[in-house]
Amino acid sequence: MEKYTVCSHHTDSIYSLKFTDDQMTKELIIAVLTALLLSAGAAFAQDQETAEEQTWIDLFNGEDLEGWTPKICGYEVGENYANTFRVVDGKLQVNYDDYNGPFDGRFGHLFYETEYSDYVLRLDYRFMGDQSEGGPGWAFRNSGVMVHGQDPATMTKDQQFPVSIEVQLLGGDGTNPRSTLNLCTPGTNVVMNGKLFKPHCTSSNSQTYHGDDWVSVEIEVRGNRVIRHRVEGETVLEYQKPQLDARDENAKPLIVDGNVQLSKGSISLQSESHACEFRNVKLRVLPEIKDGNKK
Repeated sequence: MEKYTVCSHHTDSIYSLKFTDDQMTKELIIAVLTALLLSAGAAFAQDQETAEEQTWIDLFNGEDLEGWTPKICGYEVGENYANTFRVVDGKLQVNYDDYNGPFDGRFGHLFYETEYSDYVLRLDYRFMGDQSEGGPGWAFRNSGVMVHGQDPATMTKDQQFPVSIEVQLLGGDGTNPRSTLNLCTPGTNVVMNGKLFKPHCTSSNSQTYHGDDWVSVEIEVRGNRVIRHRVEGETVLEYQKPQLDARDENAKPLIVDGNVQLSKGSISLQSESHACEFRNVKLRVLPEIKDGNKK
């Protein structure tokens, strides 16, 4: 008489069952095995999902701008002119209703306190209402996330944009197609399709997002190797070798010993004259990938 033992292990329980030919057919034993393995697999997947969520860092606490520093063109680092960056109902908001007069080129950026190299940045954004008076036409429903950026302390008082890689956030006008998560390169270049790419902006292949609904995005940054833009889980743009542009006056002082390659830098959220909000601003640090270590 044969005996069969069935065991299943996962983080919470251990199953151990013993059968004989008289008690159960082999077919039923297989069915029980399958059920137990599926149960263990589901438990493992749930544990993995929980562990992944625990690795995300909340960059924005939903209460104040702790950990963030504003730099607005025409003002010193740390001066939040007219309360441009604020927290409203748990959202990080960019707003111009306290401006004295038109926008007047007062482009701003809100910098997170820590520089990163290899990571995934996740957030939701949406645009609100009408554009600020005096905002340029191209800045209609326009904002951005700057990565691999310079330290705000190194920016000049009248510098409009940090030297960085800009992941451009755009909204539609209700009628015409307009992609989002495009690439712009203030003081930088990238490699695309194996060639140095010097144009200032290039479009992604995303769909258009009209209206004031929230849009969920991810930016995967792998040091100097590759950067990927994702909208609602879909990769819409990818490029390699982010680097300083030696032709740019703001970038020149940042080049040390002729090395133009960018492998880390600041993260900032943009103010470009159209009110917008951010929420769920989270970051997950990724292990650095070095030569000989592809793991």
